Amino acid sequence: MNYDCIIVGGGIAGLQAAIQLGRYSSHRVLVIDSGYGRSTLCHQYHNILGFPDGISGEELRRLGRSEATKLGTEFVEGKAVKAAKRAELFDIQVDAGSVYSSKTLLLATGLTDRFPKLDGLQACLGNSVYVCPDCDGYEVQDRSTVVMGAGKAGASMALILSARTDQLVYVNHERSEVPDELIVKLREKGIGYKEAAISEIITGEWGCFEGVRLADGHVVRAERGFLAFGSNHVHSELAEQLGVHLLHNKHIETHPRSKMTNVENVWVAGDLGAHAEQATVAMGEGAMSAIWIHKVLTGMKTKEPQL
Repeated sequence: MNYDCIIVGGGIAGLQAAIQLGRYSSHRVLVIDSGYGRSTLCHQYHNILGFPDGISGEELRRLGRSEATKLGTEFVEGKAVKAAKRAELFDIQVDAGSVYSSKTLLLATGLTDRFPKLDGLQACLGNSVYVCPDCDGYEVQDRSTVVMGAGKAGASMALILSARTDQLVYVNHERSEVPDELIVKLREKGIGYKEAAISEIITGEWGCFEGVRLADGHVVRAERGFLAFGSNHVHSELAEQLGVHLLHNKHIETHPRSKMTNVENVWVAGDLGAHAEQATVAMGEGAMSAIWIHKVLTGMKTKEPQL
């Protein structure tokens, strides 16, 4: 169970890294995949070259896993729960108890968006409800939109989206505090504000957002929705166990070229890193990490520096 590289995370960044490493045809690579993450929830990724009509996260994962497997990458289903450095190897333990070891390690564990469990919401993710204004602000252009969120995070998202549409309502689902200066800005932009719990997502066809019903029975109709609850969970636990430096928000800053962390031979790619949380950026970081992992592994094998 010794590998040249272990990739923790079978999402978009991890799979792109696995494909890149597989194409060198000289490394034994293992991907540990929990089978759950942002890419399993998003029904349609947009803004990706070659997919003008969008592509689901599940389909991207299926294609990526198939390609990586053909290139020799091995996969293990499970959640990595422990990471430790032992001499020149990294040991990764999964929740079933098995331990896998490697010379290099790529953490592509991503993050989990925080949002309430509401009937109908999950079917809308990526179809008509979004989380990233850079990825999907285009999808709400000139459309009536409800921002479902909490406190400052939701108000800030509504203000960002006001550049896209003047038909905005912010529903502060958790009724948490919004700074007075943001309330003033919401009014100046003509953004509606409701401090009330959402009881139901109103949908038409599957995945088609049509608005929200509030706890008091009031209905807010809209064509699109955005989530902004803040305090997303960044899956940096393994990195922390290895002594990787975490930023105040639990994301990780890496070397701008190699994507290596402050811990030698530990790389980070995708939403775990400090960057714009876009699928295409995750792909790029996965590829760049793999290129530098290859350089380091080649140096280990030849005993000559390759950097």
